[in-house]
Amino acid sequence: MGDAMRSLLVVIVLSCIGAHLQAQTHVVPPKKRVVRTDTTVYTAPTMTIEDDASKRAEITPLRGVDGVGIYESKKSEVLLLKNMTVNVASNNARQIYAKVSGIHVWDGDGAGSQLSIAARGLSPNRTSSFNTRQNGYDIAADALGYPESYYTPPLDGVERIEIVRGAGALQYGTQFGGMLNFVMQQPPSDVPFKAAAKQTVGSYGYVQSFATLGGTVGDVAYTSFYQYKHSDGWRPNSVLNAHNAYAAVTYRPSSKLDLHAEYTLYRYEAQQPGGLTDAMFASDPQQSVRARNWMNVDWGVLSLSGTYHFSSTSEINTRFFAVNAGRHVVGNLDPPTMVDLGGPLQHLDDDYMNVGNETRFLQRYGLFDGISAFLVGARLYSGSTHRQQHQDTIALSDYTFPGKNIAVFAENMFTITPEFSVTPGVRWEYIDTRADGWYRVRSLDYAGNVVADKRYDETITRTRSFVFAGVGTSYRPNEHTEFYGNFSQNYRAITFNDLRVVNPNFVVDPAMRDESGYNADLGVRGTFLDNIRYDASVYYLRYNDRIGTILKNDQAPLYLPYRYRTNVADSRTVGLEVLVSVDVLRLVDDHATSSLTPFINASFLDARYINTSNTAIANKEVETVPPFLLRTGLSYASGGFSCSAQYSYTARQYSDATNAVFSSTGVVGIVPAYGVVDCTVRYAWAWIMVEGGVNNVLDARYFSRRAETYPGPGIVPADARSIFLSVRASM
Repeated sequence: MGDAMRSLLVVIVLSCIGAHLQAQTHVVPPKKRVVRTDTTVYTAPTMTIEDDASKRAEITPLRGVDGVGIYESKKSEVLLLKNMTVNVASNNARQIYAKVSGIHVWDGDGAGSQLSIAARGLSPNRTSSFNTRQNGYDIAADALGYPESYYTPPLDGVERIEIVRGAGALQYGTQFGGMLNFVMQQPPSDVPFKAAAKQTVGSYGYVQSFATLGGTVGDVAYTSFYQYKHSDGWRPNSVLNAHNAYAAVTYRPSSKLDLHAEYTLYRYEAQQPGGLTDAMFASDPQQSVRARNWMNVDWGVLSLSGTYHFSSTSEINTRFFAVNAGRHVVGNLDPPTMVDLGGPLQHLDDDYMNVGNETRFLQRYGLFDGISAFLVGARLYSGSTHRQQHQDTIALSDYTFPGKNIAVFAENMFTITPEFSVTPGVRWEYIDTRADGWYRVRSLDYAGNVVADKRYDETITRTRSFVFAGVGTSYRPNEHTEFYGNFSQNYRAITFNDLRVVNPNFVVDPAMRDESGYNADLGVRGTFLDNIRYDASVYYLRYNDRIGTILKNDQAPLYLPYRYRTNVADSRTVGLEVLVSVDVLRLVDDHATSSLTPFINASFLDARYINTSNTAIANKEVETVPPFLLRTGLSYASGGFSCSAQYSYTARQYSDATNAVFSSTGVVGIVPAYGVVDCTVRYAWAWIMVEGGVNNVLDARYFSRRAETYPGPGIVPADARSIFLSVRASM
């Protein structure tokens, strides 16, 4: 901001998901941050100053109080997609999350139909370690029984992505990873009708069509989009066809009340080329030995919400949501060493139905020399997964996994001084999970004849209630710097829905226990000389009774290796995360109209199994945890032109708790280190935007995961070099 004696023109924006923006403008003297209430002006340490640099930023922390949420002192990020020159056409996660410290990305879906990311040593598998949301409500299959996200919003329709690390469990439930929220683009408020269309083509038959329209007519605002996506895939047997539609409408009968409804429909059919062994990958990573593996996903999500503003300092929000979805897969789950001779196929049919409500009340109030905030909320949730497995016409299992959840939580941000705040919180959870169904055990002789066939009925019930808590602190010695710390307990209930799946590569321990632990953060973030942004933190993640996988061998006569999923041991992860970006041109010349911004994002992790007498596991590295992650790059913008290039490095990692280096099937073994370069170029003029880029510029041959089931089993190769070109027109 230059001279410290200069006054600031501040635009204060209060917003809530599903609500219109409310703004006030104030002139603030140096070293004062204010929030205007109905009758009094208070100084407050949580104000975000929106200067010109903030408007250019690609990533910022969440405001201390935002809508009906308290994020003070928490490790949080907001990705502002409109300011990023990245490949949103295929949801390139390497680029999108490049400036989020500690994010581990699994590559293997070049078309971007699914997202697999995690943070701080947790599993990226379908982003199941995060509580994944869209506009603040659940979109995963089943938060209790199957918290995996087969649906990922198309980033062409997303305005920003909000991430809250492990401490988010106090507000968003029992997830060690925290919360991931996709905030969809809002309708234009100044015109009754606005439309845009985007067409993308790329390598390996990639085609994407995206169209959106929206506007505001009187008290009603609406927005919608439709996306079609097709890809033939880099590997054979990788065809994808996907359709995604979204519609939302907001009615504002008064300045105090907002009513909002939205619906999302997502359907896709994907052929899966199967996994490879290490030898097969070394000889030709593009090959496929499976032609009959398919997955169909049908996702429907409905949300109804309302926000009432009692005054400028208090509001209540209630949100109802429902997910009606299904995932159906068919294929050969034998290891890639076994040739597919056209025999019977395995079928897994899942149907998910869940409904819920979250209600929150936020009250701002004056305390000492600032504004404090109190948040209280409740969650009611009922979910059910119906899973059937059969081998062609032979039924193998049929289960229903119902679950219920009641939770009440409260947090209070106490502003002790204009510089210092303390935010304690507590959450009470009641969880009831059940399994009701049957499974079949069939024994075959060496000739493949059935010698025993028996059905077993099974009913399992688990109910528990518990309280967990946390506290955070924030100290801002000036408007450019914040020191923050946070401690939060975490809990994650076991899921029943994998217990009776017949898979030669994967066995689940039926006596698994719930997981518990805590997250602790200590960091500093802010700006230096207006154009240097930084965020550095250390953390400790304790995970008790951590569920993981161990390499075991099958019985005679084959003795094939497989993964055994169980409570492996306690684990702890210690990490350091550092992000620094510099706007070089504006650092030299405060009036520069162009920007040149290099960045570096590095994460150091040490994740180990502890407190176990099993010598095969003790002090071993936790699986799927690379000890070092590096994202670095450069972006340039001038007028309507912008471009970016980045390098992503992921250190080697293991795929099971015993740290096995190799297995004959490819299901278990080391995942070697790899580095990938991506670049994107964009030019916008008037109502036209042209965008293009190259993914995996250096044409690296690598893989980021070994799968025990679909889309494997075995090594899942990442895509080779690909290009894309997009043209967008708006009116």
